Amino acid sequence: MNVELRHLRALAAIGDEGTITGAASALHISQPALSRTLDQLESRTGTRLVERTTRRLSLTDAGRRLWEHSHRILNQLDEALTEATTAAGPRPLRIGFAWAALGRHTVPLLRTWREDHPGVPVRVHRRDDPEAALRRGELDAAFLRTPPPDDAGLTALALYTERRFAAVPDGGPLARRSALRLADLAGEQVVLCATAATSGAGLWPEGSRPHTFEVANVDEWLTVIATGEAVGVTAEGTEHSHPHPGVRYLPLEDAAPVTVHLVTPRIPTHPATGAFRAHARHHTADSRGPFREGPEHEIS
Repeated sequence: MNVELRHLRALAAIGDEGTITGAASALHISQPALSRTLDQLESRTGTRLVERTTRRLSLTDAGRRLWEHSHRILNQLDEALTEATTAAGPRPLRIGFAWAALGRHTVPLLRTWREDHPGVPVRVHRRDDPEAALRRGELDAAFLRTPPPDDAGLTALALYTERRFAAVPDGGPLARRSALRLADLAGEQVVLCATAATSGAGLWPEGSRPHTFEVANVDEWLTVIATGEAVGVTAEGTEHSHPHPGVRYLPLEDAAPVTVHLVTPRIPTHPATGAFRAHARHHTADSRGPFREGPEHEIS
């Protein structure tokens, strides 16, 4: 197809910026030059990649897939050139999460990794959408509490399950309980966080679902609960990763547990990916309990 790096850089910038104007500015080229490059890419792939109207611009399904691949290819090229031209050695292993990483396991797992693999540093990154960051090559692995959708190129390893917890205002009537049931929250406002998709109104039966509303991040989620405006439902790891003086976490006795997955690209983006996967499986073994570890499987 004779696709060049400049074509991939153009599509990556267009997908990132959302406009030809913004993408041209980011690439320091003129808008007509960028439009010509995009036209060349669509011609050489034989596929419409960008839908353009007088009011908006959006990637097609094919365009979004190639946009993610473009980021991954360009990131890998940059990393290879950096390794080749500096004495810094291999880059750190990049691990992503959206909410609570591995809860109480997070610090022990990272400390033992550093002891066992002193030559391979790990960097942990919080991302609103770590799965998308994986596909773009910005992360080498991610901890997810929702099964990835059917996107080609990902491998998911189920590590263990966590209980669901209610997060309620400390000092309120619900906080005096030792445990709760979903029915206890049905008459409450339930706040959802946009970066965590483990809980929603679908947890409750039809006809007894609470009113829900969404906030942008975990800090807003905690503040809304602490001030008594709402309650929340979350995975057990949140209690360890996000303690708050105004929030009490209580187990939800009748809510289904959450499975924690380690998700990696099917074609690893770091040579230590396999070792980290084995390390995570070993150091979370004590949390499996009745949960039987499922086989590693590809999401395709």
